[in-house]
Formats: sequence, structure tokens, C-alpha cells
Amino acid sequence: MGTTPIVTDAALVAAVAEGDMTALRELYGRHGAWLHARLLRRCNDPEVVVEVVQDTFVTLWKDARRFRHDGEVGAWLWGIAFRRMVSRLRSRRDAVLIPDWDVPPAPPQVMPSAEDQVLLGVEYGDLAAGLRRLSPEFRSVVQAVVLDGLTTKEAGRLLGVRENTVKTRLHRAKAQLRTALTEPQEGWR
Repeated sequence: MGTTPIVTDAALVAAVAEGDMTALRELYGRHGAWLHARLLRRCNDPEVVVEVVQDTFVTLWKDARRFRHDGEVGAWLWGIAFRRMVSRLRSRRDAVLIPDWDVPPAPPQVMPSAEDQVLLGVEYGDLAAGLRRLSPEFRSVVQAVVLDGLTTKEAGRLLGVRENTVKTRLHRAKAQLRTALTEPQEGWR
């Protein structure tokens, strides 16, 4: 008995670019649930999240040829989804983009993924306190570039500032975080 070869995400994106609907369904099966879950952690409106996930896969269907094959498909999809969500929320005042470090941890009965465990350490450990002390401009740049994995160019477009502004803010934010994490804090021994 032979085994069925595992098709990579990149190969599936290439198939989608050729009009393969089965490949699109497979990518949705692999990535739809985690995109939905991660977006729900960032937005207080489940309807917006469902629409954004749908938009993400419609964009994949239309723009699969744009995937450069120089990174992970999941990261590329997350970038699309996050930009779609921010764009959607800009026009609404009742839906809120929630910074990752303000989200409470998952209930104890749910086993968090490895990524969530790392993010919980970032969100509720010493780094979280340092992030909360940053200005909103610095926090948003750290969020976009470090936690969401966007390039400085993508972060600039998302935040409505020049790429060099993103780089400068990120550099200053890292310096402030480094200081906050190395200096003794009040109440520490």
C-alpha cells in the first residue's frame, strides 16, 4: 500500500493560482479555523471576523499568483486577514481592535496551542508590563511588526505612516523595552 504524499501549502497556493477549487478548500481546511480563532482574539465582533476570514480566502482565490514563495503561507494569510480586519474596523466605531496583551488567557480547561503559550508569556509576563508602558504609537508598531509578523513596509501601510517612521518607532520601542526589562522594578528584589 502506498501512502498519499502530503501536499505543501505552497503547492496548494500554486494550484489555486491555476484555478483549483479543491486546493482552495484544502487551504481553508488547514488555515480557516486558526485564522478565525486568532482574529476573534483581536476583534470584539464575531460577524466582522467571519467576514474577514471569507474575504481572506476570496483574496487568496483572486491573488494566489502574488504569493512569492519566500515565506510561510500561514504568515501570508495572516497578513491578508489582519489588513482586511483593520480596514473593516476603520469604518466602524462599535467594533474594537484588541491588542494581544489585553486579552485574558484562555480558560484552564482549554489546552492552548504552542503559539498561544508563547503569546501568553508575552502578554502577561514582564514584557507585557513593558509593552503597556510604551506610547500607543510604539505599541502599535511592536504589535504589527513583532507580534503580527508584518514587514515594516506593510506595517507602515497598515498604520498610515512611512516605512522609515515604523523603523524609527520600532528601534525606540525596543530600546525602551530593553531598559524596562533590565532595570529593577518597584517591588522587585
